[in-house]
Amino acid sequence: MNNMKNEKLVFVSHSGQDAWVAKQIAREISSRKATSFLDEANIDIGSEFEEHILESLGKADELLVLFTPWSFERPYVWAEIGAAWIRKIPIIIVLYGVSLSEFQSRPNAPVFLKKRDIININDIEQYFDQLEKRIDDLNKGVIK
Repeated sequence: MNNMKNEKLVFVSHSGQDAWVAKQIAREISSRKATSFLDEANIDIGSEFEEHILESLGKADELLVLFTPWSFERPYVWAEIGAAWIRKIPIIIVLYGVSLSEFQSRPNAPVFLKKRDIININDIEQYFDQLEKRIDDLNKGVIK
């Protein structure tokens, strides 16, 4: 194994109305030894938006989706989920302002998402802790 630290890239998907919350999530991901991708922070104004999204999704190790009442209606959120699903990377669903039963009853939410261990924003610390542990294990050469 080389001496370079292994970094995980976590792509944070969200609606524009949820940008502030998404920035807090991205900040916490970065503090846990991972790299976060957030469109507002990582794409310059005037850049080819879709090109950067596709490139980052192609490199991402995980997709964290912040589901709110607004994100259900955002086509890019669904496209980003589809790209992650095709790549078979972990998709972490975080609910904010949406209950689990509301999420489960949405006709446009695919079954493959409904079968996941979905968390509420108030439990997101558990995800951050698990992410940090996975990175520590990766850096120690522990295979899971």
